[in-house]
Amino acid sequence: MIKPINKDILFLQQKAEPATQADTAVMRDLRDTMQAHQTDCAGMAANMIGVNKRIIIVNLGMTNLLMLNPVILKKSGKYETTEGCLSLPGERPCTRYKEITVEYQDERMNKHVQQFSGWVSEIVQHEMDHLEGILI
Repeated sequence: MIKPINKDILFLQQKAEPATQADTAVMRDLRDTMQAHQTDCAGMAANMIGVNKRIIIVNLGMTNLLMLNPVILKKSGKYETTEGCLSLPGERPCTRYKEITVEYQDERMNKHVQQFSGWVSEIVQHEMDHLEGILI
């Protein structure tokens, strides 16, 4: 189900709770909402649809990747940039890394380790900030 974009700053600043396999409805809603915003959004965190769980979805071009409980294992190539967000008006400066290695679980709770670089790396970092209650 497509959910409205949450703009409640106090809610968005909360640290997200671990995701479990029981969060399938949240995963489905996040996919549906991301699909509905595909022209103006490259990634989304569950708190952006009002659910405080450690789930993000990132556009990889041909497909969207759903990640549960993601953790950055390595990062390199620090740089400064500005980013916008559907939950917040305008753009803000932030620090990102050109390359990251992330461990996450898929919707069946299988662990994966994947490297991301460039634009996708930036999107993953932005969405993972949401999980920590960090607003750019």
